This record gives sequence, structure tokens and C-alpha cells, in this order.
Amino acid sequence: MSDLIRLSGTTVDAPDALALARFYAELTGGVAHGTSGWAVVTGRNGSIAFQQVGSYTPPRWPGSVVPMQMHLDFLVDDLDAAGERALAAGATRLGFQPNSDHCIVYADPAGHPFCLSTWDVADLVDLAQDGPAG
Repeated sequence: MSDLIRLSGTTVDAPDALALARFYAELTGGVAHGTSGWAVVTGRNGSIAFQQVGSYTPPRWPGSVVPMQMHLDFLVDDLDAAGERALAAGATRLGFQPNSDHCIVYADPAGHPFCLSTWDVADLVDLAQDGPAG
């Protein structure tokens, strides 16, 4: 028996799993598979799964009434061009932008905040090593 534990994926709640998977497939150039109850986007840079939740309530950005709880970050090389692509796919640019020099916050069609960012994983690791979180 192995004690290997490897991060395999991320699953996001949605009112319609396949509709949200299709949004992210369009955004990332991936392919959506599944049904309205369970769907996944696969692509050359990873995958994201979605599960339908009947009582889904979208997060409110910013705020704590319905907190975002998590968000996805997508690496881009051109914030403006990627932002236009996100808007064309059905995203909404959110009003509060705390890091607009390198990151723009959008909401997907189900209301989940996500970021288009010019910071890569190495930048995030450096940020995490600068001090203890919260």
C-alpha cells in the first residue's frame, strides 16, 4: 500500500455544472465534458471539475455576507487581451480591484470570482515566503 497523496483536481460548486464548464473551456481553450450535474474541463494546463448544487448561492465580492471561499487564478501575458476574451465568454469584471497592477478580478457566469494575473506560481511562492499568512 502506498501513502502517496497527490493533488488531483479542484471541484467548484455551480447551479449548472456543464454550463460553467463550457464557460471555462471557452476561457482556457479546454474541452468541457459531462452533464448539468457533474462536468469537467480538461486542457493542456490542467483540469477543473464542477458539481451542481441545488441551493447554490453565488459569492459576493468583496464582502462576508456570502464569502468567495476560494478563487481560481489564471496566468496571462496580456491583462487587457485576456480580459476581453473573458468578457466575451460571459465573465463580468468586478468593481473592487485590489491588485490591478498585475491582477484583474472577474466573476464567472455563476458568480465565482477568478483572477487573470501576470504573476506565475513562483511569484505566489515568493509572496507566501515573505511572512506568515493571516
